[in-house]
Amino acid sequence: MNILIVIVLLVLSALFSGMTLGLLSLSPYELKRKKSLGDRDARRVYPIRQTGNQLLVTLLVGNVLVNSIFSIFLDSFLQSFFAILLSTILITVFGEILPQAFFARNGLKYGAKLAPVIERVLWLFSPVAKPMAWVLDRLLGDEVATIYSKDELVKIVEEHSISADSDVAEDELRIVENVLNFGDMQIDQVMTPRSVIVGIEEGEILSPERLNELHASGHSRFPVYAVDLDHVVGVLYLRDLVKLKGTKRAKDAMDSEAVYFVNESEKLDHVLNAFVKTKKHMYMAVNGFKEVVGLITIEDVIEEILGQEIVDEFDKYDDMREVAEHNAA
Repeated sequence: MNILIVIVLLVLSALFSGMTLGLLSLSPYELKRKKSLGDRDARRVYPIRQTGNQLLVTLLVGNVLVNSIFSIFLDSFLQSFFAILLSTILITVFGEILPQAFFARNGLKYGAKLAPVIERVLWLFSPVAKPMAWVLDRLLGDEVATIYSKDELVKIVEEHSISADSDVAEDELRIVENVLNFGDMQIDQVMTPRSVIVGIEEGEILSPERLNELHASGHSRFPVYAVDLDHVVGVLYLRDLVKLKGTKRAKDAMDSEAVYFVNESEKLDHVLNAFVKTKKHMYMAVNGFKEVVGLITIEDVIEEILGQEIVDEFDKYDDMREVAEHNAA
């Protein structure tokens, strides 16, 4: 009979100790996210974890109470020295170390399984736990959500990508990393430099020979300017030139509503929002003196997000910045 009581008390001690670590190590914000995504265990544990300090007080009071009863019980049929020694060993190993190691790894899973028991224990200890929890809430305030930096978020995704249990693919990791970082990049880091822009003077005749030259240039959009590139007045699209019948001047075939200017120091997230808002695919990049220094397209921004070049049927070169650097050298 004594052995049975010892086992029961040790089991209770292990549960109180293990669940203290297992449940309180779970973030209520993380549980809420998992719950919203349909995780059944999170849905079961979340209401319990929301009790916060009441749960903490309940589990600690229960653990101390069980351990005290355990020590007193051993002392009732063993000499004091052996009772203290045996209770210390049993509680430390079987009531603390092993259950905490186990529940630290399986807190959510077994917290959900033991939820009905924990709810009854919360009710049982509520006369003591609720007042103490109320005091702690007033002294310490609400739990604060963990806020991660961009670098930390990237590391978290990387950890998921190398885990056998994760569904994050390598391509998804690359895209997430680029999405988190592309907002810090400036337009001048990804734009096509002025030196490799192929522009057309507005009065130029679009003869068959000139059309062939434009097609061979490897570009799909051509700024139309008056005087020079600092005075862009429209945009010619290669797809429209291919369909062009007869000989026309550039200003007659251009899209004058497609001309937008943006400062080269603006961030990529700014220009992406501008692309979405205006529904245009190319902006001229200017410096502080309003001089055209390059152009940026929506493809340039998407390439930074995807981490790879997008080449269409009209493109001759993968990266115009490399062409510009090669020409400069």
